Amino acid sequence: MAKRDYYETLGVDRGADKDGLKRAYRKLAMQYHPDRNPDDPEAEARFKEVNEAYDVLKDEEKRAAYDRFGHAAFENGGGPRGNGRGAGGFDFGGGFADIFDEMFGEFMGGQRGRGGQRGRGADLRLNLEITLEDAFAGATKELRIPTSVACEACDGSGAEAGSQPVSCPTCAGAGKVRAQQGFFTIERSCPTCGGAGKVIENPCRSCGGSGRQQREKALSVSIPAGVEEGTRIRLSGEGEAGLRGAATGDLYIFLTIAPHRFFQRDGADIHCRVPIPMTKATLGGSIEVPTLEGKRVKVSVPEGTQNGPQFRLRGKGMTVLNSNLRGDLYIEVTVETPVSLTKQQKELLKQFEESGNHDKTNPESAGFFAKVKELWEDLRD
Repeated sequence: MAKRDYYETLGVDRGADKDGLKRAYRKLAMQYHPDRNPDDPEAEARFKEVNEAYDVLKDEEKRAAYDRFGHAAFENGGGPRGNGRGAGGFDFGGGFADIFDEMFGEFMGGQRGRGGQRGRGADLRLNLEITLEDAFAGATKELRIPTSVACEACDGSGAEAGSQPVSCPTCAGAGKVRAQQGFFTIERSCPTCGGAGKVIENPCRSCGGSGRQQREKALSVSIPAGVEEGTRIRLSGEGEAGLRGAATGDLYIFLTIAPHRFFQRDGADIHCRVPIPMTKATLGGSIEVPTLEGKRVKVSVPEGTQNGPQFRLRGKGMTVLNSNLRGDLYIEVTVETPVSLTKQQKELLKQFEESGNHDKTNPESAGFFAKVKELWEDLRD
């Protein structure tokens, strides 16, 4: 019999986030748990099916593989579960352990420690706006970030100077305790020491025993040339300090690029709209336009240029990230109609208007109105 779709098993759609997956799993795991359904092989099978589905979908890499290849991603020995199965064939790793924390966490005294992640400082997020010139050439930005840093008085240990943490009386320094819950024997982090195996009898007066304090930290971040809107930069170990010497979190910087007064970016290309006088468009000539390097470049405008044409300047666009390549700069010209004319200028334009021969000097408008005239004549018939 073919396996059921993992999303269908959990009763969620394919776009469900981690919290949605966990809520669905928690509800089903408690519903079909063997303790609640003794001597019910159907509930036992459903419990294993739910556990297997969650174990795959909660892991980003496994979920990506499943979304692409389905159950075939885990065939031929590549199953989603490891060898950590308990009595009765239940898998006690992964998702089941997570949900067990929620089901029995209060009874056992809080959340279990997660190995090297115990007490780890929180990751921080910073939104940083940069200019288009910064994105083009790269830049170094000096930042000041309010965060938690290791306490200087106790060097992050949490213990008052001259004292040391002592072995935890609850777990005798093991960092773990065991408890019996039904037919399960559960080993989890010690609720007294949080899995550290030691407790602080004489906490530091500066930080209250936490090993960290609130401070403003100065950082320098290098922005590479060619970054795009939404680029994320990770600074490892620059997040919040961990509790009592635990690992520090990371800082994630998300970049936004401020609108530019001249240029609009399209990937590696840059677009610039340049108005030109009617006389320049009519008689032809050249114009100077800016570039992202802060230089000027000359562009030739052919005689009789109309609104809208683009002139392409190769290699004058954005830097391409992690390469020596550059995009192109596109100049779009718009012909400006003159305003605030003097009496003499108006007279000259009238003379031009009365000179005739407009079928040749203004072929597009002449052709349009000729077609309109034909339409009117057809309507009268």
